[in-house]
Order: sequence, then C-alpha cells, then structure tokens
Amino acid sequence: MSGVPSGPFVHPALFYGDADEYLAGTVPFVQEALAAGEPVAVAVPGENLRLLRAALGAGGEAVRFLDMREAGRNPGRILPGVLLAFADAQPPGRRVRIVGEPVWADRTAVEYPACVQHEALINTAFQGREVTVLCPYDTARLDSRALADAYATHPTYLTPGSPGPHPSSAYAPQAVLARYDRPLPPAPGLPVPFDAGSLPAARHLATGEAARLGLTGSRLYDLALAVAELTTNSVVHGGGSGTLEVWEEGGRVVFEVRDKGRLTDPLAGRRPVPRDQHGGRGLLLVNLLADLVRVHTEPSATTIRCWFTR
Repeated sequence: MSGVPSGPFVHPALFYGDADEYLAGTVPFVQEALAAGEPVAVAVPGENLRLLRAALGAGGEAVRFLDMREAGRNPGRILPGVLLAFADAQPPGRRVRIVGEPVWADRTAVEYPACVQHEALINTAFQGREVTVLCPYDTARLDSRALADAYATHPTYLTPGSPGPHPSSAYAPQAVLARYDRPLPPAPGLPVPFDAGSLPAARHLATGEAARLGLTGSRLYDLALAVAELTTNSVVHGGGSGTLEVWEEGGRVVFEVRDKGRLTDPLAGRRPVPRDQHGGRGLLLVNLLADLVRVHTEPSATTIRCWFTR
C-alpha cells in the first residue's frame, strides 16, 4: 500500500480474489497508518473483520473496528454514521485512514443502487481533506456490474501483485449518481394525501399500519420518528403537502413519502450536523434510523422510501 498517493483525499478501490489477497492489500495499509500515528478505522463485513483482527493481532488494539453489515446496513448511514463520524472526531493535522467495504455479494438488488451512490458521494464528502478511504471489492463473488461501478466511483485502483495505484479511466462519479437516480418501482398500496392540517392523522395511520404488519417495540418507534420527519419536511420544504404509503415487502415494513419538493444537494442527510445548527436533521435522522433509504428526485417531485426490518 505504500504506492497510495499522499494527496489531500485518496480513494482507491482494492480488488481481491481470496482471503490472502484481501490481507495482502489491507494489513499493510493499517500497519502503515499505525506506524505513522495516524487514526485508522476498519468498517467491513463481519467475516472480513475477523480476518483482519486475527492478522493484526495485538497490533490492532488502536484500530476502530466496525461490522459494516450492522453499521452500514443502510448505505445512506455510512457517511454520517461511520466515515465522517470517525474522521471528524480525530485531532486536526493528521491523515485519517479508513478501510471501508460497503459492497458485498449478498447485498440485495434494492440495496445495491444506494451502495453505488454512497461510493460516488465519498469523493465529494471528503474533497480536500487529509483522508484515505480504501474500499475492497471481491472479484470472485461480485458480478461484473459491481466491479465496473467500482472503477467508475474510485479515481484509482489496486490489484494483487501489481504496483499501484492505477488511475481509473472509467472514473465518473457524477455520471454514476445520475444513472442510479432511477424511479422506484410503484408502491403496491394507495397513497394517502396529507398537508399541515392532517399531519397527525397521517402519522397515526402510518404507525397503526406498521404495527398491523408486525413492526413492534423500538423499531415501531423509529418508524414513527422517520414518518414524522419526512412528512414535516414535505409540509415545510416540499410544497406544503404530500402523499404517504405503507406496506410489507420481503419481511420488512416499507413506507414512502412523495411531495413536490426537489432535493438539490446530493449529500443531504449524509453529513453530520453541528450541534449549534438549527434544523437540517430530518433526512439525516431518517438515514440513521432506517435499514434502507432510497431517494428519487425529479424536476418537480421527490420520493423517499424507507425500509424497517421486523
């Protein structure tokens, strides 16, 4: 990993085909950070987390380890809740290094577009900062689309046994964001309209339907908070009204809010918010609460769909 450039922000993809190649690409990266006194975090799926922990041994005691299957199950949560949260907590003046693996083979088809959008947005979120985020990609298990998207969302890449990093001629994060901002499949239910006067009734209806579909306890409370935030945003920022739908899908309770607003900031809901800032926490809170959030923005409308596991 000594070939990784030392520019302000560095974001290489690491392509690996087996456990040996994984460790050959990640262990030196972490060890170099520790030797330089740089804060380092590892946020990867649990099986790879165990590999790295074992390989680093006692030398990894200073590393912040996170299971990405939990911390990043909603890709929209990874920037504010994992990467930026770690980088922002470090003392100024030192490079921060992170191993982040948001894409793995059993990510679902509905999750995958949000993963790619996340990878594209990392480049904007960390622009100009002294941060290196190394993103491993499993060439043995991921399909060709995932690998092609990795080249498009990372300015450089590393491959086993080849000096690097290599510049990616396919790098085009803005094109990726546009390509994956697709209309969501039609919701199966009937939309319930709401406005300022009917907000409490809409929220009560959503919570009652979610409970009927099997959501209980803290997850039901989390859904109620997310519905409250998004419906309020529709009234305040989305033209004064919107529609709300709730249904069950693959063992999860899903709700969708649609209004006439337009999200112009692709990082909305993906940045930590300073404590003294008034407002701006609605979509961030939703990303932190939900198991998945998908957003589709049109010129005259925005649709936000949220999944909660029962």
